[in-house]
Amino acid sequence: MRTPRGARFEREYYEANYRDYARQNPPRKLRFYRRLAERAAAGTPSPRILDFGCAFGTFLSALDPGWQRFGADVSRFATEQAAQAVPGATFAQADIDTIPFPGLFDVITAFDVIEHVPSLEMVASTIRSKLSPDGHFIFVVPVYDGPTGPIVRLLDKDETHVHKVSRGSWLGWTAQNFAIVDWWGIYRYLVPGLGYLHFPTRIWRRWTPAIAVVARKSAG
Repeated sequence: MRTPRGARFEREYYEANYRDYARQNPPRKLRFYRRLAERAAAGTPSPRILDFGCAFGTFLSALDPGWQRFGADVSRFATEQAAQAVPGATFAQADIDTIPFPGLFDVITAFDVIEHVPSLEMVASTIRSKLSPDGHFIFVVPVYDGPTGPIVRLLDKDETHVHKVSRGSWLGWTAQNFAIVDWWGIYRYLVPGLGYLHFPTRIWRRWTPAIAVVARKSAG
């Protein structure tokens, strides 16, 4: 019998891979994510947002309460903590193909999530089906090409990463399923004793160890 995917992402997973979870999500990083979402939803009153792979609800907690906030994650451990930490949002333990929230979303986010999901075809299909006609999909993924590629591979100890591919692969997948609006490179690293480095850039985006992509639901 196949082990449910969510069983791999309970307390032990976070303790092994994200022991410094709070330090890895400093205000500077959350402000950048929030700005991307706010620009995507500009002009929409009380926009609906779904954060897929929401973990402990940290990103949703950084949004203005005017948002209608929903979070889904395969981890029961994470979603139970998220519900306590962000009572103004609605959370569910769910995988990409079992998201229970009815209605469409103006913005769907997935920060360091879809590299864990085996079927990117299912990711694209579900995201498109859940987005409003003018909705936006925002995601962040690590990338394994360019001068930082060997370093990313060396430092990446997360065995649940199933898509260790280049930024070109991610941008190609996005263009096949959505309309790319913008994309950024991100330099990031938890520096012992100094805190978490998080530097988004367009200028050097082809050499960074991670990228952030903003895409719109395509007309097709």
